[in-house]
Amino acid sequence: MRRAAVVTALLLLAGCAEDARPAPLPSSPPASAVTARPTVAPSSSAPVLRLPVVTAPVFSGGWEITVYYTAVEDYHSGDPVPVTGCRGVDCSHGDDDLGSYREDFVAAVQEEGTGRTAGGTYLNWSYDIGFWLDTRPRDTGGRALRPFVSAAADPGVLARGVRFRISDCGHADDGSRPAAAVCAALRDARWTVTDEFTPGLGGTKHIDAYIGEETGPDFTSSPWYLTLRGVTIRRG
Repeated sequence: MRRAAVVTALLLLAGCAEDARPAPLPSSPPASAVTARPTVAPSSSAPVLRLPVVTAPVFSGGWEITVYYTAVEDYHSGDPVPVTGCRGVDCSHGDDDLGSYREDFVAAVQEEGTGRTAGGTYLNWSYDIGFWLDTRPRDTGGRALRPFVSAAADPGVLARGVRFRISDCGHADDGSRPAAAVCAALRDARWTVTDEFTPGLGGTKHIDAYIGEETGPDFTSSPWYLTLRGVTIRRG
């Protein structure tokens, strides 16, 4: 359109001259008719097509995995025993009166690290802090435990934040395979290392996996309470 306008203007100007023939088009349009364009420096190299990097999952075998759970006082027995400690996770080895709880329940809390009392609060325990009361089951760093997500490991082997899945459930001490439903639940879970234990405790390739609250009396005799050896995990 811009070129046609220039031609029309030239024809009108030529009509006033004695020669009625159209004036020849200039070899280049007048400067006023040229739209300025930015100068683009040629690229020093051709564009490089960068494809996304796909990281293959890393498989690792020979692991030992022990499940741990939240004890439930209603499923335990024994005489009430007094417990002292902290009324929150912001202290350690306190001497506050935390109440009295069934003896078997207190022992389970010391073994597993967390328990739900008959009153609905949580009695937690760790070697570094002792007992403390809380609104949720937590690890020693104050992070809430999430069933089939939270795991603990030697930080020198699996750092906090590492995610993994179980590819092969391995076997129990007697060589038997775990119950199919248990293995399926452990394999379907997407685990994250959120806690750490003393380096070398139980071996460098050891993982504790949290599975939530116990589901009834004698939970430690159920297929869910187990340690697996020869486990294969998949990182990434």
